[in-house]
Amino acid sequence: MSKAVAAQTAHISLIGYLLIALRLPLMLALLLICVPLHYLWRMLGLDRTWPRVFLTGVGFVIGLRIRRQGKRVPGALLLANHVSWMDILALSQAANSAYVAHDGLARFGFLKWLCEMNETVFVARHRRAEVSKQAVQIRAALDHGGTLTLFPEGTTADGTVLLPFKSSLLGALEPLPEGASVQPVLLDYADAPQIAWVGEEPGLDNFKRILARLKPLRIDVHFFQPLEGEELTNRKTMTAAARGQIERALLSSRRNLS
Repeated sequence: MSKAVAAQTAHISLIGYLLIALRLPLMLALLLICVPLHYLWRMLGLDRTWPRVFLTGVGFVIGLRIRRQGKRVPGALLLANHVSWMDILALSQAANSAYVAHDGLARFGFLKWLCEMNETVFVARHRRAEVSKQAVQIRAALDHGGTLTLFPEGTTADGTVLLPFKSSLLGALEPLPEGASVQPVLLDYADAPQIAWVGEEPGLDNFKRILARLKPLRIDVHFFQPLEGEELTNRKTMTAAARGQIERALLSSRRNLS
């Protein structure tokens, strides 16, 4: 954790605590409204609507302000850089996306429950026996026209650089399902180093820092052209091509800010 972030975590102002006290009840109210409606929609066989409403609402409550660039391809697998837990809020609003997540999240009952409502596909990266089952789940989600997001870095970075993309995370998509699209996405936060969840910062501390923030959280969500041709040959070519597009755009954005 950087010294600047550590200082922010250690000292939350009175206004910050007032914002936390205001935002937490609003988030709880959203949960209490959306959960019953979600289960009602499921009983009626309707689409996954209320998880997106909840996540979009939480983003609005904490001050997330999104600007979309490029055209989203419905039903694509999105490969995005990973900066914060707020990435989930941003892509839920901008792309109505579900997610491919590490099965470690499933150990936390409340988080697992929230993730499952949004049709998260949990993957066990180190259990080879589960690969075929996970592939079926991912393919089924894509076959039904759903949008899935995978974060190939496997962890969060500070938003100014990209970590290596792990092609192994795309193992369940090799070969790519017929007709499936793979679309790179850049999540570009205006104040990335100040809001990123990196290093040894506990998740709860990061959550409190974000809720205590008065300044809006501005993010540009860049949708690039889907991969095509030889870029789709295998998981290594897909991750290399996606990372190249995202990195070029990220470097260009950082130069423009400097």
